[in-house]
Amino acid sequence: MREARAFWLAEPGRGEIRTEPLRAPGPDEVLVRALRSGISRGTETLVFRGGVPADQHQSMRAPFQEGDFPGPVKYGYLSVGVVEEGPPELQGRRVFCLYPHQTAYVVPASAVVPVPPYVPTARAVLAGTVETAVNAMWDAAPLVGDRVAVVGAGMVGCSIALLLRRMPGVRVSLVDINPARQQVADGLVGGLFAPEDAPGDCDLVVHASATSAGLQRSLELLAPEGTVLDVSWYGDRPVTVPLGGAFHSRRLTIRASQVGVVAPARRGRRTTTDRLRLALELLEEPDFDALLTGTSPLADLPAVLARLAAGDRTTLCHSIDYEETM
Repeated sequence: MREARAFWLAEPGRGEIRTEPLRAPGPDEVLVRALRSGISRGTETLVFRGGVPADQHQSMRAPFQEGDFPGPVKYGYLSVGVVEEGPPELQGRRVFCLYPHQTAYVVPASAVVPVPPYVPTARAVLAGTVETAVNAMWDAAPLVGDRVAVVGAGMVGCSIALLLRRMPGVRVSLVDINPARQQVADGLVGGLFAPEDAPGDCDLVVHASATSAGLQRSLELLAPEGTVLDVSWYGDRPVTVPLGGAFHSRRLTIRASQVGVVAPARRGRRTTTDRLRLALELLEEPDFDALLTGTSPLADLPAVLARLAAGDRTTLCHSIDYEETM
């Protein structure tokens, strides 16, 4: 029996690296040796601090999660590796899988999606994040020439802004309170706005800051009858939004978007695998590299997550490099 090493949240606020057995793959399975995995900052830091509400424990499970919230739990879903054993058409190929941080793993062959040869391994860890952005675009359905603000310049917000930038005539304003996001925003959409300076009269606002203040500002930036698409995950944090002002008189809308299922606009014609494959194709765009802000070996992951959960404001996507780990 071979072994692998994996990150576990032993209890809220304390992670550790554990050794566990690695079984041989069956006829319709693959053995994947990890190359990189990415930290999905918003969700994983929320899990790290034990912030998943009890009534969401089941719906927030990752595809190959082990254990239960609040812990011990093995959680994560941005992994890129190479198939070492499995069907001939997959052997030796780089693949993306929604798997936690682990040096090697065995999953059904249907659970991996090949990484296009033109997408670097480091960038491919963003596939799950870009998949969330694709789903948000399907939910939001922006039109040519729309005025759109994205409030919250984290991994998901930046990915959505980059996809919006590709649409003809769309004016995209990326909004964040953190001036450290300026350089990233310059490369993605040509600038960053502080909330008080953001252009208003928007047809659509995508809210990705996971804060009450961000959601309130999103409503304020809307034109009459505009829509806020909320892609934030708040966990157990209360959200307070004043709705006694212009919310009703201007006929504003707040809609939720969540990546667990394909957006209704495409649900009858696209599978989650189709959506993930599209996200990997979109990662041909080198501008996504701006979201990659550091790497560490697996042994450092408990400390890295503790730092991110404590409020580090400079990191977007921190990756685990398993070539360093070996």
